[in-house]
Parts: sequence; structure tokens; C-alpha cells
Amino acid sequence: MVTYVATLDVPRHVVEYLSSLPATHRRRIGTPRGSPALGPFRQAVLVLRWFREPGCVRCLARDADVFQATGYRYRYLHEGIDVLAAQAPDLHQVLDRCRREGMTHVILDGTLIESDRVAGVRDDGNDLWFSQKHKAFGGNVQFLSAPDGTPLWVSDAEPGSTPDITAARIHALPAPYKAAADGLPILADKGYIGVGIGIVVPVRRPKGRSEKILHADTRATNSLIRGVLALGERVAAELKQRWRTLQHVTLSPRRIGDIAGAAIVLNGIWK
Repeated sequence: MVTYVATLDVPRHVVEYLSSLPATHRRRIGTPRGSPALGPFRQAVLVLRWFREPGCVRCLARDADVFQATGYRYRYLHEGIDVLAAQAPDLHQVLDRCRREGMTHVILDGTLIESDRVAGVRDDGNDLWFSQKHKAFGGNVQFLSAPDGTPLWVSDAEPGSTPDITAARIHALPAPYKAAADGLPILADKGYIGVGIGIVVPVRRPKGRSEKILHADTRATNSLIRGVLALGERVAAELKQRWRTLQHVTLSPRRIGDIAGAAIVLNGIWK
């Protein structure tokens, strides 16, 4: 093998922030000094490499001089994800902050975070974790973004076969109703039609008819809503480009929600 020097393309303050979390966690649970073998800073580098450069955990553990037993390889990674996800903001806190800051609206959308094929069958016999919309296995997560496209909140994951409106009802509602009543409307696409009052969605054209059948004012409103939603739809793409492990998660899909929450925290610290 050849040894070489590499640079992690993450600002140092992000590494220092992450390294402070397991250090605090270890003190709280009374971990003896010098145990585990990998210190908080090197653990932070390992975790951030996994988020930025998704690859085999065995290789990351080897580079960090971690014992090669499987349990040791994944222990540091899971601990890093856990301490980050614990810092992710609560939906109610996010909506309260948006109102205090005078935001005109927030955007609700969903995305599929792909994973390896997973066993599990729905009542109708279809794969539970397979998304017919995206033609891939993964988990459906809902997220809120600010008017400028800044990601604010992400939900736990539901199996990929779950429609956006169902996932939103499980994880997001009814908090947006109160926010809308307090003057903070939530914009969403047509996949959320029927989700409830306060969620602003485009008007759907009659089945089999052209959108020209709609009134000119309605078409103009739809166009404005779609233009604003484009910023929210960009959020998922940007997160997946910065934290590339979100493009395809190789851990259990049950961890997708925590991984996405950890990415939201890292993204906020980066900025």
C-alpha cells in the first residue's frame, strides 16, 4: 500500500464544532480518559469524510488507525451521527423562529434519499422501501426551507413508497396550521393538495384538460407559486451535493432521518 497526504475540504470550524460534541457526550456518560482509542478530533474527521466522500467505512477506519473489527468501525460513525442529529432543531422551534424573523413564508417539500435494496413488503405486495415515483429504494424525508432556499428542518424518514402528503401528515402536521394562522404561510407543490388549510398549493387543472381551462388569475397564481417553490426544490439537490452521503446511504435506511438531520446541522455550522 502507498501512504499519502490528503486534505479534507471542510472548514476547520466545522471539524472543531463536531469534535466538541462527542467530547461532551463522553464526559457526560463518564467515559474513561483515553478510551475509546480514537480522539474526538480524529473521530470528527472520520465522520465528515463519510458525509463528504461516501465510501467504505473499513477504509475510513483504516485511515484513522481504528481497530478493524466491524463493531469498532461503525461505533465512531454512529456516535458522530447521533450527537449531530441531537442538535437538529425541532419543527415548532423552527416555525417560531421564522415568525420572529419576519419571514414571508416557508417551503415544504419532500425528497427521496436513496439506499441499498431493503427487505419489506406492503400489504399490496409491493416493496415497502421502493419509490415508484423515483424508481429507487430509499427513505422519504420532508423538509422546510426559508424563502431564500436555506434548509431549516428535516423530518424522520418514512419508507420510500410513502407519498409526500402521508409523510407530511405523520411528521409535520399540525404544526404548520398554527404557523399559518399566525401569519406564516407554508407553500407546497401539488403533491400536498388536500393537506389542509394554511398550506398554499397550486390549483390542479381538471383531469384530461389543458391548464388553459383555468382562469387567468389562477394560472398566474400557479406560476408564481411554482417560481417560489423552485428555491425549495433546490435545497435537496444542494444538500446532496455538499453532503454526498445523502445521494446513497449504505447504512440501515432506518438511519436516514438521523443522517439527514445531522446534515442540516452541519450545513448550518458551515455557513
